[in-house]
Amino acid sequence: MRKATTTMENSVSKEGEDSPSQLIDARIKQLNDWRGETLARIRTLIKQADPEVVEEWKWRGVPVWSHAGIICTGETYKEVVKMTFAKGASLEDPSGLFNSSLEGNTRRAIDFRESDAIDEDALKALIRAAVAVNTSARAAARPARAQKKPKSA
Repeated sequence: MRKATTTMENSVSKEGEDSPSQLIDARIKQLNDWRGETLARIRTLIKQADPEVVEEWKWRGVPVWSHAGIICTGETYKEVVKMTFAKGASLEDPSGLFNSSLEGNTRRAIDFRESDAIDEDALKALIRAAVAVNTSARAAARPARAQKKPKSA
């Protein structure tokens, strides 16, 4: 399987290489256990919460979902599927989904274990909140348009 070369700004793979979405498909299939099922379910929920999400493949094999910046990653380990929110510390988490990386100033994560149920409504709300933070941060970063001064009579 070929690797997609993606950069922070560009999630389009070069011609002849697998797209990030294809690489995520392959990772899910390769896992062939509860971790693949969990990653696939998380991916579906992300797409339901934000139909405009962009899938990326970064850092030598990490699925990433973005909209006006990184929303979250989907890392797989032996014991957990970790969903790390890039700006998680800025998000309200009324359902208490964050259970990992709680000490940081920026990121927050959710570790899903084999027996864990996913609170789908709460997770989709968290994803939408992350998109809102990204889009509001991007809007705030845009320079204000210069306003024309009215002509004096």
